[in-house]
Amino acid sequence: MKKMFSTMLFTAFISSVLMSQNNNLVVYSQDGLKFSLILNGIRQNNEPQTNVKVTGLNATNYQVKVIFANKMPDLDQNAYLMNGGEPTQNTEYTYSIANVKEKYKLKFKSAAPISEIVNTSAPEQTVVIYTPIERTTRTTTTTTNSSGTNSNANVGMNVNADGMGINMNININDMDGGMGAGNSSSTTTSYSSTTTTTSSNTGMNQSNNTTYVLQGYNGVYGCPYPMGASDFESAKASVKSKSFDDSKLTLAKQIIGSNCMLCSQIKELMLLITFEGTRLDLAKFAWSHNLDRGNYYKLNDAFTFESSIDELNEYTQSH
Repeated sequence: MKKMFSTMLFTAFISSVLMSQNNNLVVYSQDGLKFSLILNGIRQNNEPQTNVKVTGLNATNYQVKVIFANKMPDLDQNAYLMNGGEPTQNTEYTYSIANVKEKYKLKFKSAAPISEIVNTSAPEQTVVIYTPIERTTRTTTTTTNSSGTNSNANVGMNVNADGMGINMNININDMDGGMGAGNSSSTTTSYSSTTTTTSSNTGMNQSNNTTYVLQGYNGVYGCPYPMGASDFESAKASVKSKSFDDSKLTLAKQIIGSNCMLCSQIKELMLLITFEGTRLDLAKFAWSHNLDRGNYYKLNDAFTFESSIDELNEYTQSH
Protein backbone atom coordinates (compact mmCIF):
# COMPACT_ATOMS: atom_id res chain seq x y z
CA MET A 1 0.00 0.00 0.00
CA LYS A 2 2.79 2.39 0.93
CA LYS A 3 4.67 1.54 -2.23
CA MET A 4 1.54 2.26 -4.28
CA PHE A 5 1.10 5.58 -2.45
CA SER A 6 4.70 6.64 -3.20
CA THR A 7 4.20 5.79 -6.89
CA MET A 8 1.00 7.84 -6.98
CA LEU A 9 2.79 10.75 -5.26
CA PHE A 10 5.58 10.73 -7.81
CA THR A 11 3.08 10.51 -10.71
CA ALA A 12 1.13 13.46 -9.33
CA PHE A 13 4.35 15.46 -9.04
CA ILE A 14 5.28 14.79 -12.67
CA SER A 15 1.76 15.71 -13.81
CA SER A 16 1.84 19.02 -11.93
CA VAL A 17 5.13 19.92 -13.64
CA LEU A 18 3.73 19.21 -17.10
CA MET A 19 0.25 20.72 -16.75
CA SER A 20 1.29 24.35 -17.36
CA GLN A 21 3.45 23.67 -20.38
CA ASN A 22 2.08 24.56 -23.80
CA ASN A 23 4.59 25.45 -26.55
CA ASN A 24 6.36 23.18 -29.04
CA LEU A 25 9.91 23.29 -30.39
CA VAL A 26 10.88 21.63 -33.68
CA VAL A 27 14.56 21.18 -34.51
CA TYR A 28 15.58 19.57 -37.81
CA SER A 29 18.75 19.16 -39.85
CA GLN A 30 18.73 20.64 -43.34
CA ASP A 31 21.50 18.22 -44.34
CA GLY A 32 19.81 15.13 -42.91
CA LEU A 33 22.31 14.75 -40.05
CA LYS A 34 21.18 12.60 -37.14
CA PHE A 35 21.48 14.19 -33.70
CA SER A 36 20.45 14.00 -30.06
CA LEU A 37 18.63 17.08 -28.75
CA ILE A 38 19.55 18.34 -25.25
CA LEU A 39 17.36 21.02 -23.63
CA ASN A 40 18.64 22.68 -20.45
CA GLY A 41 21.02 19.76 -19.95
CA ILE A 42 18.38 17.01 -20.35
CA ARG A 43 18.43 14.62 -23.34
CA GLN A 44 15.02 14.54 -25.08
CA ASN A 45 15.24 11.86 -27.81
CA ASN A 46 16.62 8.44 -26.91
CA GLU A 47 18.05 7.69 -30.35
CA PRO A 48 19.69 10.18 -32.81
CA GLN A 49 17.17 11.55 -35.31
CA THR A 50 17.11 14.12 -38.14
CA ASN A 51 13.91 15.87 -37.02
CA VAL A 52 12.74 16.20 -33.40
CA LYS A 53 9.60 17.89 -32.07
CA VAL A 54 9.44 18.56 -28.32
CA THR A 55 6.01 19.42 -26.92
CA GLY A 56 4.95 20.84 -23.56
CA LEU A 57 7.40 23.75 -23.15
CA ASN A 58 6.65 26.73 -20.89
CA ALA A 59 9.89 28.75 -20.66
CA THR A 60 10.81 31.53 -23.09
CA ASN A 61 14.41 30.43 -23.54
CA TYR A 62 16.09 27.01 -23.63
CA GLN A 63 19.78 26.19 -23.73
CA VAL A 64 20.09 23.83 -26.70
CA LYS A 65 22.90 21.34 -27.24
CA VAL A 66 22.90 19.28 -30.41
CA ILE A 67 25.11 16.18 -30.27
CA PHE A 68 25.70 14.85 -33.78
CA ALA A 69 25.79 11.09 -34.34
CA ASN A 70 28.75 11.43 -36.73
CA LYS A 71 30.96 12.88 -33.94
CA MET A 72 31.04 16.41 -35.36
CA PRO A 73 31.55 19.22 -32.80
CA ASP A 74 28.47 19.81 -30.65
CA LEU A 75 26.22 22.79 -31.30
CA ASP A 76 25.51 24.98 -28.24
CA GLN A 77 23.01 27.78 -28.63
CA ASN A 78 19.86 29.34 -27.14
CA ALA A 79 16.43 28.80 -28.65
CA TYR A 80 13.91 31.55 -27.91
CA LEU A 81 10.21 30.72 -27.72
CA MET A 82 8.97 34.27 -28.17
CA ASN A 83 7.21 36.16 -30.94
CA GLY A 84 8.31 39.74 -31.45
CA GLY A 85 10.11 39.64 -28.11
CA GLU A 86 6.94 38.67 -26.25
CA PRO A 87 6.15 35.30 -24.54
CA THR A 88 3.45 33.26 -26.26
CA GLN A 89 1.21 30.30 -25.53
CA ASN A 90 0.20 27.32 -27.67
CA THR A 91 2.77 28.16 -30.34
CA GLU A 92 5.06 25.88 -32.33
CA TYR A 93 8.56 27.25 -33.01
CA THR A 94 10.71 25.72 -35.73
CA TYR A 95 14.52 25.95 -35.90
CA SER A 96 16.77 24.40 -38.51
CA ILE A 97 20.33 23.17 -38.10
CA ALA A 98 22.06 24.91 -40.97
CA ASN A 99 25.64 25.15 -42.19
CA VAL A 100 26.65 28.81 -41.89
CA LYS A 101 30.20 29.58 -43.04
CA GLU A 102 31.40 26.01 -42.39
CA LYS A 103 29.83 25.98 -38.91
CA TYR A 104 26.47 24.51 -37.91
CA LYS A 105 24.07 26.85 -36.14
CA LEU A 106 20.42 26.99 -35.13
CA LYS A 107 18.40 29.26 -37.42
CA PHE A 108 14.90 30.40 -36.55
CA LYS A 109 12.45 29.43 -39.30
CA SER A 110 8.89 30.03 -38.11
CA ALA A 111 6.37 30.41 -35.29
CA ALA A 112 2.76 29.35 -35.75
CA PRO A 113 -0.23 28.69 -33.47
CA ILE A 114 -0.45 24.99 -32.66
CA SER A 115 -4.18 25.07 -33.47
CA GLU A 116 -3.35 25.95 -37.10
CA ILE A 117 -0.85 23.12 -37.55
CA VAL A 118 -2.08 19.91 -39.13
CA ASN A 119 -2.04 17.23 -36.43
CA THR A 120 0.39 14.98 -38.26
CA SER A 121 4.16 14.82 -38.21
CA ALA A 122 6.58 14.24 -41.06
CA PRO A 123 7.43 10.55 -41.56
CA GLU A 124 10.98 11.14 -40.32
CA GLN A 125 9.96 13.32 -37.37
CA THR A 126 10.22 12.09 -33.78
CA VAL A 127 7.75 13.68 -31.35
CA VAL A 128 8.51 13.65 -27.61
CA ILE A 129 6.99 15.32 -24.54
CA TYR A 130 9.46 17.67 -22.85
CA THR A 131 11.34 15.94 -20.04
CA PRO A 132 12.64 18.41 -17.43
CA ILE A 133 13.40 15.64 -14.93
CA GLU A 134 16.19 13.13 -14.57
CA ARG A 135 15.33 9.99 -12.63
CA THR A 136 17.47 7.20 -11.27
CA THR A 137 15.73 4.22 -9.72
CA ARG A 138 17.40 1.27 -8.05
CA THR A 139 15.45 -1.83 -6.93
CA THR A 140 16.85 -4.78 -4.97
CA THR A 141 14.60 -7.73 -4.09
CA THR A 142 15.19 -10.84 -1.94
CA THR A 143 12.45 -13.48 -1.87
CA THR A 144 11.29 -14.99 1.40
CA ASN A 145 10.38 -18.66 1.56
CA SER A 146 9.09 -21.00 4.23
CA SER A 147 12.62 -21.87 5.32
CA GLY A 148 12.88 -18.45 6.97
CA THR A 149 14.86 -16.43 4.42
CA ASN A 150 14.15 -12.71 4.90
CA SER A 151 12.47 -10.88 2.02
CA ASN A 152 13.40 -7.25 1.29
CA ALA A 153 12.62 -4.96 -1.63
CA ASN A 154 14.64 -1.71 -1.65
CA VAL A 155 13.66 0.98 -4.13
CA GLY A 156 15.70 4.20 -4.28
CA MET A 157 14.67 7.13 -6.42
CA ASN A 158 16.35 10.53 -7.05
CA VAL A 159 14.30 13.26 -8.66
CA ASN A 160 15.82 16.43 -10.07
CA ALA A 161 13.48 18.92 -11.72
CA ASP A 162 15.61 21.07 -13.99
CA GLY A 163 15.37 24.77 -13.21
CA MET A 164 13.10 24.08 -10.24
CA GLY A 165 15.69 23.22 -7.62
CA ILE A 166 13.88 20.11 -6.39
CA ASN A 167 15.42 16.97 -4.91
CA MET A 168 13.11 14.65 -2.95
CA ASN A 169 13.87 11.91 -0.45
CA ILE A 170 11.16 9.68 1.07
CA ASN A 171 11.79 6.54 3.10
CA ILE A 172 9.02 3.94 3.26
CA ASN A 173 9.36 0.58 5.04
CA ASP A 174 6.55 -1.91 4.48
CA MET A 175 6.31 -5.47 5.82
CA ASP A 176 3.43 -7.56 4.50
CA GLY A 177 2.65 -11.19 5.05
CA GLY A 178 2.74 -13.42 1.98
CA MET A 179 0.11 -15.92 0.86
CA GLY A 180 2.23 -18.86 1.95
CA ALA A 181 3.21 -19.63 5.55
CA GLY A 182 6.47 -17.93 6.56
CA ASN A 183 6.54 -15.62 3.53
CA SER A 184 7.16 -11.88 4.09
CA SER A 185 8.35 -8.85 2.12
CA SER A 186 9.93 -5.50 2.96
CA THR A 187 9.94 -2.48 0.64
CA THR A 188 12.05 0.65 1.13
CA THR A 189 11.73 3.66 -1.17
CA SER A 190 14.10 6.61 -0.66
CA TYR A 191 14.05 10.14 -2.01
CA SER A 192 16.34 13.04 -1.08
CA SER A 193 15.19 16.49 -0.05
CA THR A 194 16.94 19.86 -0.26
CA THR A 195 15.95 22.50 2.30
CA THR A 196 15.85 26.08 1.07
CA THR A 197 15.69 29.39 2.88
CA THR A 198 14.54 32.65 1.36
CA SER A 199 16.62 35.81 1.25
CA SER A 200 14.03 38.59 1.46
CA ASN A 201 16.24 41.41 0.20
CA THR A 202 17.08 39.71 -3.10
CA GLY A 203 13.94 37.71 -3.88
CA MET A 204 16.01 34.54 -4.33
CA ASN A 205 16.15 31.17 -2.63
CA GLN A 206 19.42 29.94 -1.15
CA SER A 207 19.83 26.21 -0.61
CA ASN A 208 22.23 24.42 1.70
CA ASN A 209 24.81 24.14 -1.07
CA THR A 210 24.68 27.93 -1.75
CA THR A 211 23.00 27.46 -5.14
CA TYR A 212 20.61 30.34 -5.82
CA VAL A 213 17.22 29.93 -7.45
CA LEU A 214 15.37 33.04 -8.62
CA GLN A 215 11.79 32.90 -7.37
CA GLY A 216 9.23 32.38 -10.12
CA TYR A 217 11.91 31.71 -12.78
CA ASN A 218 12.57 28.34 -14.43
CA GLY A 219 14.64 29.28 -17.47
CA VAL A 220 18.35 29.06 -18.25
CA TYR A 221 20.89 30.31 -15.68
CA GLY A 222 23.98 32.08 -17.02
CA CYS A 223 25.86 32.56 -13.74
CA PRO A 224 25.34 31.28 -10.17
CA TYR A 225 25.27 34.19 -7.71
CA PRO A 226 23.75 37.63 -8.48
CA MET A 227 25.01 40.95 -7.16
CA GLY A 228 23.43 41.84 -3.79
CA ALA A 229 20.80 44.56 -3.63
CA SER A 230 22.79 46.94 -1.42
CA ASP A 231 25.97 46.55 -3.48
CA PHE A 232 23.99 47.17 -6.66
CA GLU A 233 22.42 50.37 -5.33
CA SER A 234 25.87 51.68 -4.47
CA ALA A 235 27.21 50.75 -7.91
CA LYS A 236 24.19 52.30 -9.61
CA ALA A 237 24.74 55.58 -7.75
CA SER A 238 28.36 55.65 -8.94
CA VAL A 239 27.32 55.23 -12.58
CA LYS A 240 24.59 57.86 -12.21
CA SER A 241 27.11 60.36 -10.86
CA LYS A 242 29.04 60.41 -14.15
CA SER A 243 28.25 63.24 -16.55
CA PHE A 244 28.86 61.60 -19.93
CA ASP A 245 27.59 58.39 -21.50
CA ASP A 246 31.10 57.17 -22.32
CA SER A 247 32.10 57.42 -18.65
CA LYS A 248 28.88 55.72 -17.56
CA LEU A 249 29.44 52.90 -20.05
CA THR A 250 33.03 52.34 -18.94
CA LEU A 251 32.06 52.18 -15.26
CA ALA A 252 28.99 50.02 -15.89
CA LYS A 253 31.12 47.52 -17.83
CA GLN A 254 33.62 47.40 -14.96
CA ILE A 255 30.81 46.64 -12.51
CA ILE A 256 29.08 44.06 -14.69
CA GLY A 257 32.35 42.43 -15.77
CA SER A 258 33.21 41.46 -12.20
CA ASN A 259 29.72 40.42 -11.07
CA CYS A 260 26.77 38.19 -11.92
CA MET A 261 23.78 40.39 -12.75
CA LEU A 262 20.01 40.06 -12.88
CA CYS A 263 18.22 41.29 -16.01
CA SER A 264 16.42 43.88 -13.89
CA GLN A 265 19.78 45.23 -12.67
CA ILE A 266 21.21 45.37 -16.19
CA LYS A 267 18.14 47.24 -17.40
CA GLU A 268 18.44 49.82 -14.60
CA LEU A 269 22.04 50.53 -15.59
CA MET A 270 21.06 50.80 -19.25
CA LEU A 271 18.40 53.40 -18.43
CA LEU A 272 21.05 55.63 -16.87
CA ILE A 273 22.51 56.01 -20.37
CA THR A 274 21.01 58.49 -22.84
CA PHE A 275 22.05 57.23 -26.28
CA GLU A 276 20.49 54.04 -27.63
CA GLY A 277 23.65 52.81 -29.33
CA THR A 278 25.52 52.98 -26.03
CA ARG A 279 22.69 51.12 -24.27
CA LEU A 280 22.91 48.41 -26.93
CA ASP A 281 26.67 48.15 -26.39
CA LEU A 282 26.11 47.62 -22.67
CA ALA A 283 23.34 45.04 -23.24
CA LYS A 284 25.63 42.99 -25.50
CA PHE A 285 28.48 43.13 -23.01
CA ALA A 286 26.23 42.13 -20.09
CA TRP A 287 24.90 38.97 -21.82
CA SER A 288 27.79 36.81 -20.61
CA HIS A 289 27.34 38.07 -17.03
CA ASN A 290 23.56 37.60 -16.77
CA LEU A 291 21.91 35.18 -14.34
CA ASP A 292 18.33 34.88 -15.68
CA ARG A 293 18.97 34.59 -19.41
CA GLY A 294 15.37 33.61 -20.07
CA ASN A 295 14.35 37.13 -19.02
CA TYR A 296 16.72 38.95 -21.36
CA TYR A 297 13.87 39.93 -23.66
CA LYS A 298 12.78 42.38 -20.92
CA LEU A 299 15.73 44.60 -21.88
CA ASN A 300 13.87 45.39 -25.11
CA ASP A 301 11.83 47.97 -23.19
CA ALA A 302 14.99 50.07 -22.84
CA PHE A 303 15.13 50.59 -26.62
CA THR A 304 13.18 52.92 -28.87
CA PHE A 305 14.07 51.39 -32.24
CA GLU A 306 13.16 47.90 -33.47
CA SER A 307 16.57 47.66 -35.13
CA SER A 308 18.24 47.73 -31.70
CA ILE A 309 15.99 44.91 -30.47
CA ASP A 310 16.75 42.83 -33.57
CA GLU A 311 20.48 43.43 -33.23
CA LEU A 312 20.51 42.39 -29.57
CA ASN A 313 18.46 39.27 -30.34
CA GLU A 314 20.83 38.32 -33.15
CA TYR A 315 23.80 38.83 -30.83
CA THR A 316 22.45 36.66 -28.00
CA GLN A 317 21.47 33.85 -30.39
CA SER A 318 24.96 33.78 -31.88
CA HIS A 319 26.69 33.80 -28.49
